[in-house]
Order: sequence, then C-alpha cells, then structure tokens
Amino acid sequence: MDNTGKERKPSLKRYPVIPWGTIDLDQFNLVPKSAAALLRKVGEGWGTFRIVPVESGRGCPYGCEFCTVTGFFGDSIRFRTNESVVDELLLLKARARKERGQIAVFFIDDNFAINVKRTKSLLRDIIAAKAQVHWVAQISANLLRDEELVDLIAASGGKWIFIGMESIDPTNLKDVNKSFNKPGEYATVLERLAQRNIYAITSFIFGMDNDTPGVAERTLRQVRSWPPGLPIFGLLTPLPATPLYKRLETSGRLTRPKHWQEFIPFAMAHTPLKMTIDEAHAEVKYGWQQAYSPEALAQAVDWLGDQPIGYRINIFFARLCFRGIYFPMMGKTAWLKVAVQNRRTILKLVREAFFGRRTLPPNPPAQDACGAVALPDVRGELSV
Repeated sequence: MDNTGKERKPSLKRYPVIPWGTIDLDQFNLVPKSAAALLRKVGEGWGTFRIVPVESGRGCPYGCEFCTVTGFFGDSIRFRTNESVVDELLLLKARARKERGQIAVFFIDDNFAINVKRTKSLLRDIIAAKAQVHWVAQISANLLRDEELVDLIAASGGKWIFIGMESIDPTNLKDVNKSFNKPGEYATVLERLAQRNIYAITSFIFGMDNDTPGVAERTLRQVRSWPPGLPIFGLLTPLPATPLYKRLETSGRLTRPKHWQEFIPFAMAHTPLKMTIDEAHAEVKYGWQQAYSPEALAQAVDWLGDQPIGYRINIFFARLCFRGIYFPMMGKTAWLKVAVQNRRTILKLVREAFFGRRTLPPNPPAQDACGAVALPDVRGELSV
C-alpha cells in the first residue's frame, strides 16, 4: 500500500528470465498431428506452429465497465525493460531456428500500445536487434490511428491485432464506459492494418442494453465491408467485482448471480433490456454461423488472392481454429467433417502449394469477406 492506502502493484523492471530454451513447447503447437506431414510439404518448418505467450507490461487505465483488468492489475501501467523483452524474443527465435519450426508470440499485455511512446521504443529495439518474430497483441482501435505506430508494428513482425470493438452502436459503448471506441473509425483502422498485411481479431459483445433482435446481422453488414479478419462474438457477462456486476445486481437483473461456479459457454447471466435471453443467444449463434461458414472461409481466402500462398493458408487455418471457439472440433471425426465441408478451399490451397497459381485473381469486394450466405433462421434457438 502507498501512503494514501491505495494498493501498489509490483514493478516489472526485475522480470524473471523464462527458460524458453528448455521448456517443452509442444503445449503451444497449433498444428494437428494429422496435418503436420502435409504442411511440411508446403514449406520448411510448417510441421509445427507454436504461439508462445510473452508479457511486456501490465495494467490499463481505461476502466471499461465489464472488464476485470483494471480491478485485478490496477490502473497504473508497468513495463518490463525493452532489453528484457528483446532478449526473450531472441531466445525464442533461436529455439525455432534450431528446431526448424514456426513460432509466433502472443503479447498478453492488457493493452500492448497503451503508452504509444514506449511501444514505439520497444518495437524499434526489436527491429534493431533483429528479434522480429510474428506476433499478436491486444490494442485498442483508438491507438491505431497513429501511422508510425502501425508501420513499426508491421516492421517488427506484427501480424494479428486483437481489437475489442464490442459494438457498432455508440450508445452501447457509452453505457459500458468505452466511448473512446469510435465505430465510424473502425473501417479506416482495419484498412490501415491490411495495407501492411496485418489483420484483426475483431471482438463483439451482444446483449448490451441498447441491443435489439437483428444486432448480429447489423454487425455483420459492417464486418463484410472490412478486410477479412477473425470476427468473434460473445455475450455481455457480469464478472464478479466489476462495475457491470454491481450495476446489474443493484437493479435486480442478474439471473445467475454465481454463474462462474457453473460455467456455461455463451449463456447470459442477466436479463438484457431490449431482447430476451433466448434472442441474445440466437444472435451470437447467427454471428458465428455466418462468419465461419465454408462460403465465408472461401471468400476470405479469395480476398487475399494477390498475396503469397502463406498468407492465404494463414487466414484459412486461423478461421478454422477460431471456428472451434463456438463449434467444438474435438477429435479426428470433427476435424474430418470440417475438412469435407471446406474441401474446395482446401484443394485449391493444396494445388497452389504444389503446382503454383495459374492466374493472379483480383481481390473480390471487401463486403464478401465474411460471406453473406443464406442460412436457416436461428433466432429463438438456444446456443448452449
């Protein structure tokens, strides 16, 4: 505690050295054993693809109503030294080179670019030390207005940025204390990233107070106008000790006050204001069905038609993996079923990998990247 009685969070300046040279990295490998042999033929080292968590800082001052981060890690921001982070990346890079595998880093910071000046300094040091690896990080959309920052992200190896967009409705964003998100800027930010071959994991929350039935389709109409990425859809969840939990508890809207003791994925724990719980569940299901259908996956791959085969395999494989967040794909049978459903896209990529591309197709319209495909009406169905 400090002199005022406020909890003082520990510094990260003396960060422990993680022995990445000896740790078993198989726990981070995303390539199914059944696909390893085929991917090795695509290019050297593609038999393994590991995403390793690395922390460069903690804390977030924003205080979004639904978020646990500020309460848990505090609103003061602490950083490791640049040298400490760079040394860790060099160690991981050397390990990947030794084992002839692919490796990427997930910066698990609550908001990787919360201090833009510091982030630019770190990225410059990564570049200077030739410590670039492909990496993923969480960054707020408002911080990505900075062109120089985005240039440095690309030059340092950044490939995917997780952006908590939450909603395309400014009223919803204001209600949860996230007015710094500007829906009118989303498209510009995503185009800025895509111009540098960086793509976004765009997160949306349904069941917010101003949401009504049809929110999924309204959101997807926006998503279809953007470069292809990885849209994900969830439900507003009142986590314990958050301002959201306290507000809903006070207003008597909690339906499962101890929901974390009986975890049910994609299930509401409170009553929304302008739709029923079943309608909120159906909106989430509709979003996932549309964004991850075989047609949508094919269109995302085609949108990158002017890019090397590696980029196209990347978006396809990433979409397959993210599909599993909502539609479980445990075991060979489930993966085989998904492979059959996506056989045309898989065969196209395999042909290109072995025999090259016959022609260089132009990019399809951006609005096709998430697939406006006809699906059965799922509203009213439970997703749990």
